[in-house]
Amino acid sequence: MTTPDSSFILPPSSFTLPRVKRAASWLLYATIPIAIFLQVTHRSLIWLFIFACLAVLPLAAWIGASTEQLARKMGSTGGALFNATFGNFAELIIAIFALRAGLPDVVRASLAGSIVGNLLFVTGLSMLVGGWPRGVQKFNALAAESQAGQLILALSAALVPALFFRAAIRAHHPELIHQVSIGTSVILIISYALGLLFSFKTHREALAADLPPETEEPWTAEKAILLLIFASALMAIVAEGLVDAVSDVGRAWGMNQVFMGFVVLAIVGNAAEHSTAILLAKRNQMGTALNISMQSSVQIALFVTPLLVFLSYPLGHPLDLLFTPFEILAVGLAVAILAYLVMDGETNWYEGIQLLAVYAIVAVALYFLPASATPVRG
Repeated sequence: MTTPDSSFILPPSSFTLPRVKRAASWLLYATIPIAIFLQVTHRSLIWLFIFACLAVLPLAAWIGASTEQLARKMGSTGGALFNATFGNFAELIIAIFALRAGLPDVVRASLAGSIVGNLLFVTGLSMLVGGWPRGVQKFNALAAESQAGQLILALSAALVPALFFRAAIRAHHPELIHQVSIGTSVILIISYALGLLFSFKTHREALAADLPPETEEPWTAEKAILLLIFASALMAIVAEGLVDAVSDVGRAWGMNQVFMGFVVLAIVGNAAEHSTAILLAKRNQMGTALNISMQSSVQIALFVTPLLVFLSYPLGHPLDLLFTPFEILAVGLAVAILAYLVMDGETNWYEGIQLLAVYAIVAVALYFLPASATPVRG
């Protein structure tokens, strides 16, 4: 995974960026203490939610930047493994606090939404922005095909437990979904580990993407570690306030929990990464941009999701792999459409429009999704 653009992470010099962009960066930094203040003083939950969403953006960028810098110190293979393991650390923190608050439905929706958002929204915007002035952009079709295969496995991991649960309900043993979820999660973790071996060891040359040139001096290890610890601690505080406000804000704005998790939290948690992919596509580095969006989806599906299943039991709110039929349908559509579009190793701006249109249709349907569409848990 590639770090967000450095201009979004650190205060830029007035000699390198326009004043407007510099002011926007500082405004985002200012939302962090405001969000913490609103959380401590128990002020308006709506304003807390808004400022917490904004505060997540620079914090996620800091976490991504420090992770990337530490990965550079580990060599090509070790760094790639480190990035692939901790690339979605910000989303993981938010999900853990949501689980602790007893919101497994929101967590499931945010996981599915992150996958669909990466594949449709981020990739669609990248194709549109990068392809508009050029007509056609090319990339490594083998790498995209490999990641699409992993996403099909993830879709199976969502579909099979849902079908099993309905059979278990008829047999009056809905509690068996716990064992199925844990067993499936173990398989996903093993598959993810073998996928890393395939991508970064045995087939590294064949799957390599063109990396963007480094335009800044590398950080010291001490600086990267300190920033990672500092940003992670602040993210934990902000994530707690964000999760505390989700339910009340959803009711106030007329949004169901599935929409809040699938669209709102998924976009917020991945915003820094989204901006990086779109920027790289604009620079005609579509291979790297596509690798970011697809690899992030693979990581969420095969690593973050099963890890959260394991962590959910000590937290007292089991996170079974029991996604709603609509979530499964949305993930299935996203995987199928993107896999079809990347088969030829090239893309254009209108393919991006198609992906964005599908994402918009899914978002509209989820906004009006009735509460009865959520499956009854055992």
